Parts: sequence; C-alpha cells; structure tokens
Amino acid sequence: METSIISFKLGVTSCHLIIGRDIVMVDAGMPGKLKVFKRVLAESRIDPARIKLIVLTHSHFDHCGSAAAIREYTGAKIAIHRSESECVEGDKVLVPKGVNLKGRLTKPLIFAFKIPFKKFTPDILLGDEPYPLNEYGIDGRVVHTPGHTVGSLSVILGTGEALVGCMAHDGFPFRRSPGLPIYAQDIELIKENWNMLLGMGIRKIYPGHGNPFEAGVMKEILKYKS
Repeated sequence: METSIISFKLGVTSCHLIIGRDIVMVDAGMPGKLKVFKRVLAESRIDPARIKLIVLTHSHFDHCGSAAAIREYTGAKIAIHRSESECVEGDKVLVPKGVNLKGRLTKPLIFAFKIPFKKFTPDILLGDEPYPLNEYGIDGRVVHTPGHTVGSLSVILGTGEALVGCMAHDGFPFRRSPGLPIYAQDIELIKENWNMLLGMGIRKIYPGHGNPFEAGVMKEILKYKS
C-alpha cells in the first residue's frame, strides 16, 4: 500500500493528511480554522469526502479545536484515546508540567486559560492496543504513547514515518530545534515511549509543532542504543 503525507498548519499546530486508498487526518488544529483547512484541500485538489478518519493525538485545544467543524465538513469519524474523551465532550483539561525552564515559565500563559472550542462526542474510543489503519488502505497503526498527556497517541506508518503529536516539538512557539516537548505530564514516560518507537525502526518524525526531522536526532538526544 503506497502512502504519502501532506503537512500543513492550522494555527500553531502541524496537522497531516495521510493519503492511501482513503485519507486519515492527524490532528485538527486550533479552533476556527475550517476556512484554512478548506483552502489546503482546494490547493491539493483533495475531495473532502476522501477523509474517513481524524486521529487526535491528544485533547488539548490546539490539536482538537477544529475537529467538530472538520468532521461536519468531511463526514470523517473522530478517534481519540478513551482516557481523554471527557476532555473533548466537557470542560476537563489535562494540564502538563513544564519540564524545562522555558516550559515552567510559559506554562501559565498556555494553560492558565481554557481556550474554548466546539465540544463533540468522539466516534471511536481507542485503548492501549494498536489500532490498524489497513481498512483505509494505509500500512500503519495508531499506538498509545502516553506522557505528554495520559491518552497521547502516535501514528506509525510502515514506511518508517511517525506522526507523534506533542511527544516532540520543533519550532515556534516551543523550541528552536528538534527535541523533547517542553510540557509533559510524565517526561520519563515519554522517554520510555520514544525508546519503544525507535525500536520499531522509525526513520522520520512529524512533531505536533514544527517541521519533520530525522529519527537520528531523537536517538542522539536519548543516547538510544538498539
């Protein structure tokens, strides 16, 4: 199964379309970004009806803010880890810790206020077992990679590409270069999950904020040994 990835920004968040027989979208960006999303589809000549699934890597407003609007526009189903369903259906917010100086200083600015977005009921609640994407004509799976939040998810493709949400940051407004996230509920658990992903042979990483980078960068940061 051949796949390709189209990456784009919806606000400060990097979102992705994984194109196989059908299309799986990873993350839905900031609230109020439907017009931007429509423009991305028009520029890429993509029929919105081809998008069958929206995988939310976690429940923070900058990753799920336009999910309800995009679902209504495309007809796609929304998937999120079951532990974070109440965060998108109600007002619960999972607040991570700042794990370095910048994270500690900026956390109050990012998480002190509840940024409103249209609430929704997810169509698919994922658990701890991998969720295969074969039914969409995509060689890949969604895996549970907690640490940034308790229900954080990543999408791992057979090509060695990994779309990891906030398991990594690379760019404004968080980091100047690729690295671990500056916010996490459990940074040590993130490191464990990185070792798990690297052990799966991933070669290219798509962070939730910033540009893709090679897996060797993360290996060096973690001093990974196969």
